[in-house]
Amino acid sequence: MSSIKVVIPARYGSSRLEGKPLLQLLGKSIVLHVVERCKEAGIANEDIFVATDDKRILSAIESCGVQVVMTSDKHQSGTDRICEVANKMGWENDAVVLNVQGDEPMIPPKLISNVASFALAHCEYAITTAVVPILNMEEFINPNVVKAILGEGGRALYFTRGAAPVNRDSSDDYSLAKRHIGIYGYRVAALKQFCSYKEDTLENCEKLEQLRALSHGMTIGALVYKGDVPHGIDTIVDYENIKLLMQREKI
Repeated sequence: MSSIKVVIPARYGSSRLEGKPLLQLLGKSIVLHVVERCKEAGIANEDIFVATDDKRILSAIESCGVQVVMTSDKHQSGTDRICEVANKMGWENDAVVLNVQGDEPMIPPKLISNVASFALAHCEYAITTAVVPILNMEEFINPNVVKAILGEGGRALYFTRGAAPVNRDSSDDYSLAKRHIGIYGYRVAALKQFCSYKEDTLENCEKLEQLRALSHGMTIGALVYKGDVPHGIDTIVDYENIKLLMQREKI
């Protein structure tokens, strides 16, 4: 996939788990596991970049032969960090950049490759992402599970923390509900456009950055992935759980 660039945001100062990218799993840092998943997806090493604001991450990742770009420590989001990388590297406006979260060491390589292929095939969407079916009522009503409301052709109509879409005639029917997965594909031109907008009212309300794009009329297309996608690492409990899981599976 030589026409795809991958940028992995890796911030040291997480409020819930400081130094998270460098925490060890099976003798390798979390962010390096993400790099490995990208390589397993068919992304060439020269097209993978870690974007960080911390010299400790820079030093650790560079020593492993991975490209690292130092970015500002003033960014409000990983998307802004990725946009800085695209500008520094001088990537063309029609190039496709994948934002792969740096705290998901068990992200399926197939998901990465599927989103990359979907982004290349659907130039009608400014932004592409992925969703998986919601499997139970607990997920459906959980505000920490972000739901994506899709129209025809995978077009994203809205994202919400609420239980949606609701079947008027059967309130326990969640068959159309999808859980949003935090991986994105951007044309560089769309990435720059998105980052030119200020925080949106809906975005601030739901605390969902992608609503800024929809509010300004940008199109988002979502691939429906038919596989298990483990949650990322936000807290020390997540870290310990993922560590046990990876020890069992020997990823």
